[in-house]
Amino acid sequence: MIDINKKYRTRDGREVRIYATDCGRDGDMAHGAIKNKSERWGQCSWYKDGRFYDGPHSHELDLIEVRPRHKRTLWINEYEDNRPTAHLSKELADQYRFDRMACIKVELDFEEGEGL
Repeated sequence: MIDINKKYRTRDGREVRIYATDCGRDGDMAHGAIKNKSERWGQCSWYKDGRFYDGPHSHELDLIEVRPRHKRTLWINEYEDNRPTAHLSKELADQYRFDRMACIKVELDFEEGEGL
């Protein structure tokens, strides 16, 4: 269900604003606007499940929830027995340096909920 408090984009990547989620004859539509390729806003409507139109196929204007992105840096100690350990800083990783084969810096950039 479309939530007026969440952020969305269209399936093809356009920015979206949601104004209402109780529209239509049966209250089953959401109204808002999409930013077109010339950077102008145009009104649009969707079913409450985010579909642009009632059909069996996806559409470029279907809504996709935009989840926050997170960035993290981890330091991975790799040991000869194939046992990795992850640490939030190089200094913490160095506290467990005995018998490690390598200490690998990993930069993570992920969308909230990714991989779940």
